[in-house]
Amino acid sequence: MTGNDPLANALSAIDNGGSVGHLTQEVSPASNEIGSVLEVLYDRGYIDGFQRIDDGKGGTFEVELKGAINECGPIKPRYSAGADEFEKWEKRFLPARDYGTLIVTTSNGIMSHYEAREQGIGGQVIAYVY
Repeated sequence: MTGNDPLANALSAIDNGGSVGHLTQEVSPASNEIGSVLEVLYDRGYIDGFQRIDDGKGGTFEVELKGAINECGPIKPRYSAGADEFEKWEKRFLPARDYGTLIVTTSNGIMSHYEAREQGIGGQVIAYVY
């Protein structure tokens, strides 16, 4: 049986793989949204890297884990947040101030809430990681 939310499935697979000590984890299907989220995780230092593998059926991502993720997951429903409202969502989804990252989809693409705050743009909060 397949899931209805590929992003939630990908984050769950990464979280589960990291918690049992795997060094790599396969995430499928490979979509642009999941690739952008993995790029944010890589930029913030939560994963060592990832690569897309095209298998002709939707592709997969092979993610190199480094054990830096305590918990990650999707945020449902996807709440809208202005550039000055990220602190409210940090309090709700992250364990401490300046610990962890919210992943936000904006008009400039998917980025961390730190980048969105720096650029002064808001968007929808789609995931968290710490």
